Amino acid sequence: MDIPIQKKKFSKQKLGLIGGVLAIIALIVYVIIQTSGGSKLNVQKERISIHTVSREVFQENIPVSGIILPITTIYLDALEGGRVEEKFVEDGAMLKKGEPILRLSNTDLELSLINQETSVYNLLTQMQISQNQARQNTINRQNQFTDVENGLIEAERVYNLNKRLYDKGAIGRQDFESSKNDFEYQKERMKLAEQVLSEDSISSKLEIKQVKDSYARTQSALELMRKKVGDLVVRAPIDGQLTSLDAEIGQSINKGTRLGQVDVTSGYKVRVDIDEHYISRIYTGQTGTFTLNNKAYTLVIKKVFTQVTNGRFQVDMKFEGETPEGIRRGQNLQIRLALSAEKEALLVAKGGFFQKTGGNWIFKVSEDGTSAYKVDVRLGSQNTEYFEVLEGLNIGDKVVTSSYDSFGDVEELILK
Repeated sequence: MDIPIQKKKFSKQKLGLIGGVLAIIALIVYVIIQTSGGSKLNVQKERISIHTVSREVFQENIPVSGIILPITTIYLDALEGGRVEEKFVEDGAMLKKGEPILRLSNTDLELSLINQETSVYNLLTQMQISQNQARQNTINRQNQFTDVENGLIEAERVYNLNKRLYDKGAIGRQDFESSKNDFEYQKERMKLAEQVLSEDSISSKLEIKQVKDSYARTQSALELMRKKVGDLVVRAPIDGQLTSLDAEIGQSINKGTRLGQVDVTSGYKVRVDIDEHYISRIYTGQTGTFTLNNKAYTLVIKKVFTQVTNGRFQVDMKFEGETPEGIRRGQNLQIRLALSAEKEALLVAKGGFFQKTGGNWIFKVSEDGTSAYKVDVRLGSQNTEYFEVLEGLNIGDKVVTSSYDSFGDVEELILK
């Protein structure tokens, strides 16, 4: 008797096809879940930082580094070149204004001084000779003028006498005309003598003035040369401390060479480096604060140097109020420089989250504290501790502020 054979419902080919389809469907579902933002990550609470959003007094500031410098520094440059012959003090010495620091020698300059002095003495001798000659000429002219004046007086007397005698017929016309002509002649001589004496006086004064002016110019040149020789002794320009002295005995120094500097130690300022990004927001009068030995101090910007070097510019700040005790030149300070006035604002603590999110979103903790999920935010100004929250969060919200680098692209954190 024949036994009927049952036909199989699924062949091996169909089973393989069904398995492949299911695998593809599973892959699609996985991709959809991943791309739809439904991924989660378990996180231990003790490994993250959670901050509560609050409303407090806020001031935008940036951290900057400053170095303490003397309130005033005067550089020592060689006004004249020469060879270092003697050092009177060493680097670090406290000096009084005018105190010698070192002495240079310059044979050419000293020889020029001798030649200039000789020229002045020669010119002085010539001036004295010229003055003596002018005085002698004046005396001679005055003597001549006196003779002419006396001749005029005598001619006028004879003329007047002969005129009366002639009118009375006591003398002849010849004698009268002769006395008259002599009188007219003496008057003309008198005019000429007065003119010569006047011109001689003007000429003498002009000549003496020219000689005096020439002597004064030469004397000024001599004083200048003496000063140049005097500058071979380098002296302290102010009271202060000598620093950075760079000169040794026997060393040749060129004119204009920087020899060192003198620092005024009666006060200090702080030279601060700032990123060029803030150059449009920095101006004189802005304040900064720092803490030293658990005490807060305030600095004020007094000068802004707008020249940018390697992406940074500098400002000078001075202490407002009390100056810290024991500070020294070259000491570094960490300063919080204020960029705005104080105001009330919604604040979130700064943290590593910003590097991942750029301040565009943050993980906000749920009310029951079991999870944290992404929310969009908008942050404004910042200081060394906080970001100003403009949108996306409210007072009392708790957010994760630590680094998000280990979270990947998950949308939700499961807090344990």
